[in-house]
Amino acid sequence: MAAELSTSINIKEPRWDQGTFVGRAKHFFTVTDPRNILLSKENLEKACQIIKDYRTTPAVLFWQWINQSFNAIVNYTNRSGDAPITVNQLGTAYVSATTGAVATALGLNALAKHVSPLIGRFVPFAAVAAANCINIPLMRQRELKHGIPVTDENDNRLGESSEAAQQAITQVVVSRILMASPGMAIPPFLMNALEKKAFLKRFPWMSAPIQVGLVGFCLVFATPLCCALFPQKSSMAVSRLEPELQEKIRASHPGVEIVYFNKGL
Repeated sequence: MAAELSTSINIKEPRWDQGTFVGRAKHFFTVTDPRNILLSKENLEKACQIIKDYRTTPAVLFWQWINQSFNAIVNYTNRSGDAPITVNQLGTAYVSATTGAVATALGLNALAKHVSPLIGRFVPFAAVAAANCINIPLMRQRELKHGIPVTDENDNRLGESSEAAQQAITQVVVSRILMASPGMAIPPFLMNALEKKAFLKRFPWMSAPIQVGLVGFCLVFATPLCCALFPQKSSMAVSRLEPELQEKIRASHPGVEIVYFNKGL
């Protein structure tokens, strides 16, 4: 569906398939509708403008910003750690995350105009993957700078580790990308095949409901399965932590070889 939305709508062409009698009949019922004489030129031009406006750069930027803002909120609320964050830090993280993700997504979506239709269907997936790689780390950048709490197997806090934060964020990015992949990879193949069949040529309006249904079906299974890819209570060998934290743990808890931390979602 995303690939279809990125394609220009030609308002000079009929809305329905002119290769079928039903499509031609619908077109001419609309053209010869006597109610059209009641519409002013301004109303007609306004209707045309509505079709054009959704593809303007400001409109694309706005909806990408809305999407990435939602992602930023999800990434922030599902972060790891309990350290407080100031309004300035949160604002900086939000602006950098949404700006970087929007710019990347827009750049990749622009490629859809220059590749084959089948490949173009996968460009939105590449944009989603790239945006996740930017949005998640930037919204959780405080964890990368200051670390997240690590504990022993009995939940005794041992300190904060940036190395653990890197592993946690990497696991979340991987699971998010894989979570999106079935819904953005399987429907394009199926729709590419279905659009060549007589059914969709006869009922082109069914394309959108079918795609929404396919994506929804994929997400029902992909979301829980991909969230379960990595343990929520992730682990790391003490030897992989920062040298100073290693020394601290070995001095205070000499028998600890593995530390645990909440990776977030």
